[in-house]
Amino acid sequence: MKRIYNITGMTCSGCSASVTEKLSQVDGVTKVDVDLERREAEISMDTSIPLNTLKSALPEKYGISEREAHISEMNTEVAQEKTKLQQLRPLFLIFLYLFATAFLLNYKEGNIDFAMLDFMGLFYIVFSFFKLLDLKGFPESFRMYDPLAKAIPIYGWIYPFMELALGLMFLMRYALTTALIATIVLLGITTIGVTRTLLDKKSIRCACLGTALKLPMTEATFIENAVMLVMAIVMLAQIL
Repeated sequence: MKRIYNITGMTCSGCSASVTEKLSQVDGVTKVDVDLERREAEISMDTSIPLNTLKSALPEKYGISEREAHISEMNTEVAQEKTKLQQLRPLFLIFLYLFATAFLLNYKEGNIDFAMLDFMGLFYIVFSFFKLLDLKGFPESFRMYDPLAKAIPIYGWIYPFMELALGLMFLMRYALTTALIATIVLLGITTIGVTRTLLDKKSIRCACLGTALKLPMTEATFIENAVMLVMAIVMLAQIL
């Protein structure tokens, strides 16, 4: 990584050479380029080095400080990360509620398989509910990353109803093998699209909770699908 710092106290090429030499001796620093006219030093480092460490490496006549633009960039990154976590808060809360509900429904019997089926059923019911809140807007957002919805537009319109049907099948323990295979196929396709989006670093909205809640496409979306896929594969393996 590279960081640019303001350097004070330099008056000649000898000063810039001295600053270059001293900063180059700091552990973790791989390269130092000092610009005498701009009073700046561009430092390449393996890991982030505290400003105090760089200060202590220089003689007292020189001062070093981070560029305001760099500080602003760091603050912006922190703010964006905080905003992303705030946006994902509804998704995390829903997962927590679903896990808690599935556990409480089955804790007396201690049946993990039933708890998994209840979680998957509740997952589909809740997520289909949010999608159905804006059935017109969901297909447009969904086909931004789902390969099948992109190829067959009508798929985006019927997808919420498929989720609802699968949710009822899991909760009613009806045709579980069919429901599990359908889960692996449908979420497998969506996960491929999510993975491509993450690898391409595209900034798009996740449609997992419809358009009612504006969620960014993040690793959390991948984890959400992965959890359901793992559960479906485990349950199907037990049945077969």
